[in-house]
Amino acid sequence: MAMENLAETFVELADTLVADFDPVEFMHLLANRCVDTLAVDAAGILLADDRRELQVVGASSDAARLVELFELQDRRGPCMECYLTSTPVTVAGLAEQPQRWPEFSSAALDAGFGAVHALPLRLRAQTVGALNLFTVKAGSLGESTIRVAQAMADVATIGLLQAQIITRRDLLAGQLQHALQSRVLIEQAKGVLAERLGVGMSQAFEALRRYSRSRHQHLSAVAEAVVAGRIDVDALGAERREPT
Repeated sequence: MAMENLAETFVELADTLVADFDPVEFMHLLANRCVDTLAVDAAGILLADDRRELQVVGASSDAARLVELFELQDRRGPCMECYLTSTPVTVAGLAEQPQRWPEFSSAALDAGFGAVHALPLRLRAQTVGALNLFTVKAGSLGESTIRVAQAMADVATIGLLQAQIITRRDLLAGQLQHALQSRVLIEQAKGVLAERLGVGMSQAFEALRRYSRSRHQHLSAVAEAVVAGRIDVDALGAERREPT
């Protein structure tokens, strides 16, 4: 494991925290960097969706991706257990008997792998998926390699969770801005109606609400139309005076 390559790997992974973040591209980057840095033969990444169902989101090879898909379909295997327990799981000899997950072991052997090491993608109590490392030869990875692999998994998890926070924050900010803009439009529309119809602001607001409800339109959309002159204010006033 070359120190120069290791440093480049962490710089590249950390750089995604400040650049435009594409989670899928990031997961493929992580899988490929695991192969380059950790001297493993393949890597795959599983992430949980909104229903906490695991999905394959990155793989360094088609063989690794197929093994991951088989495990998800069978719903049993080291990667699945790693996610559910938030602890590393190692199968150092896929050909050794007896096997805890014989179907998975058979599929991995058919794909050309002799061992698999699953590490949780977690930050404190939150686990979002699993990083899975495959080697052609049987045997466990060294302790230092496992530590580096877990560190890479931790950086990836921080990146994913940070992206979620930013997305939620931007969504909330957008919703707040929309609410403020809507409030301004409604106040402007109330002023237009109050002046044109010769009524108070409360009556103008009730006219807006009645119009929006009767036509199943958002109040802000009706207010915007009033301000823009797309609604006949006199007709709206006549509707206000109709008995209910």
